Amino acid sequence: MTFPAKFEFLDEIRDMVAETARSAGFSEKTIYSLQLAADEAATNIIEHAYAGVKNATFSISCEIKGDQIVIVMRDTGKSFDAKNVKQPNLKADLAERQIGGLGVYLIRKLMDTVQYESSASGNILTMTKRRD
Repeated sequence: MTFPAKFEFLDEIRDMVAETARSAGFSEKTIYSLQLAADEAATNIIEHAYAGVKNATFSISCEIKGDQIVIVMRDTGKSFDAKNVKQPNLKADLAERQIGGLGVYLIRKLMDTVQYESSASGNILTMTKRRD
């Protein structure tokens, strides 16, 4: 499905992920984690890949392959190298923490695998999670 790169479509994205996972027998706890990871990834696309771009869109596919769910997000916005995102210092006081990186950290913690590719034709984020 293709969505406008606007925050008001995050509910639809979370619903799509939940419906797919629920139909495959994922637990409600895991479904919540999947929704959170998808929400964070979509938010990053909207905020960073398409910062200042009007009428941008991105696509999301969500499918079951064997015992896992595969969520793929594609955009044509600014590229991003997740390897450059350092793990946040979760022990530091809130006032002392660096801004940014928490969403990427959450996605990595919530999903089994996270792969990011960038090319001249756009960016592809692939996230997988095994059924519990």
